[in-house]
Amino acid sequence: MADAIFYLATFASVIVALLYFRDLGDIPQLFIKTKRANVDRFIRNEYQFVGIGIAAWALSAVTHFAFGGGVAWVFWAGTALSLGLVAFTWVYVHVGLRNQKDNAKYYSIEEAQEFVSPTTQVIVLENNGVARAHPQPQIMRPHLAGTHDGLDGEPVVMTFCAIANLGLGYVPVVEDKELDLEVLAQHGNNLVLRDNNTGEPLQQIYGFRAKDQDTSVEGLVCPLRPELAMRAWPTFRMTFRGFQKAYPEGAVFLNKLPSNPFLFLLDSAMELAFTATIQKHHTEAKPIMQNLERPIDPRLPTKTYVWGVNIGSDATCWTDDFVVSQGNVVNAEVGGRPVVVAWSPTYESLNVWVNSTGAPVQSVDFFGITGDGKQLVRSADVKPGLFWHVWAEFFPHTDVNRTNGAASIETPEA
Repeated sequence: MADAIFYLATFASVIVALLYFRDLGDIPQLFIKTKRANVDRFIRNEYQFVGIGIAAWALSAVTHFAFGGGVAWVFWAGTALSLGLVAFTWVYVHVGLRNQKDNAKYYSIEEAQEFVSPTTQVIVLENNGVARAHPQPQIMRPHLAGTHDGLDGEPVVMTFCAIANLGLGYVPVVEDKELDLEVLAQHGNNLVLRDNNTGEPLQQIYGFRAKDQDTSVEGLVCPLRPELAMRAWPTFRMTFRGFQKAYPEGAVFLNKLPSNPFLFLLDSAMELAFTATIQKHHTEAKPIMQNLERPIDPRLPTKTYVWGVNIGSDATCWTDDFVVSQGNVVNAEVGGRPVVVAWSPTYESLNVWVNSTGAPVQSVDFFGITGDGKQLVRSADVKPGLFWHVWAEFFPHTDVNRTNGAASIETPEA
C-alpha cells in the first residue's frame, strides 16, 4: 500500500509541475502549441494547482520516509523535477515579469537620451498636454507601467506586449472597481493578464475579462456589456526624436536595473533572453510562439505593422505605407464612426482621429488641427503598430486599408 501511494503521489506532483511549466512558463510555447483553455484554467487556479502539487509531494515524502514506500532515487528525482519546474515558473512569472503599474519611474528627456536612441519607437500617452513616452526596449519586460498619481490625475496604465508589438493605455477600472492587473502569460501572441481581485484572465488586445465575454455573438469577440471593458486611453506611436519635438517637457519611462543583487542578476538574465527572442520575432516571418488558434491570414506579410481600429462588430486596419501613398491622409468609417488616419512626417507618427467635422478631412496635423482650423480628438479604439498576424488572429473579419467604407484588400470568404 505504501508503495502504491508513494508512486501515485510522486506522479501527481510531477504532473502538476509539468502542467504549470507548460501553461505559464512561456518557454514550452516556443516548441509546442498550448490550448487557451488550459492557460486560462491555470491562471484562474494557479495557487490551488500548486497547492495540490505540494500536497502530493508531501504525501510521497511521508510514505517514503515514514513507511518505506518507493525507492530513494525516484523520490529525489521527482522532488528535483517538481521543485525545479515550479520554482522556475513561479519566479519567472511573479518576479521576473513583475510589473510597474503603480511605481514606474519617469525621467526627463535629457536623462533619457543616455538610454534611448533618436529613432527608437516610443508608445505615448497624453492628457491635457502631459505626455509620457514608453520606449519599446524599456517597457518590453515589465509590460505594465503607471504611477499612483496617474497621468495628470487619470489612473492610466500602459500595457505592452512584446510578442504582439502592442502598447495600449487603459484605465483599469470596471463598474467603479479597480482591477489588480498582473502579467501571467501570453496566448495567440498577445499578453494575457490576470485581475487578481477576481482571478480572471484578461486579454490585452480586448481589454475585458474572460468571464465577461459574450459567446453568443458570431464573428468578433466583444464584451457581454460594453461597460465591463476597461476604458481604453488614446495611445499612439512615434520616434523618440519626434516625441522630443512634440513634447519637449515630456517624461520618459526607463526600466533601470535594481540595486538588489538578486534582482539585478535575474533582471539582467531576463533582459538578455527577451532581447534575443524578440529580435528573432521581429526579423523572421514565422511567429516564435506556436499558440495561434487560426491559420495566418495571407493578405499581408506576417510581421507587417498595422494600426487597427475596432468599434462594435466592425474592424479594419491600415499600414503606414498605404496612408503615405494616399497623400498622408485617409478618410474612412468604422462601426458607423467617421475617422481620419494621418501620417505626420515631422513627428514620424501615424494617428487616427475621430472626424467630427461632418465632411472628409483633407489635412490634419499631429495635434489634430485640420486645414480649416478645426480640432479633432484622438480615437481611443486604436491598436497602434502591432503585428498583422496578431491583429488578424483576434479580428479575423478585419478589412485592410479601408477608405470611405471600401477596403483596398478585400476580406477573404469565411
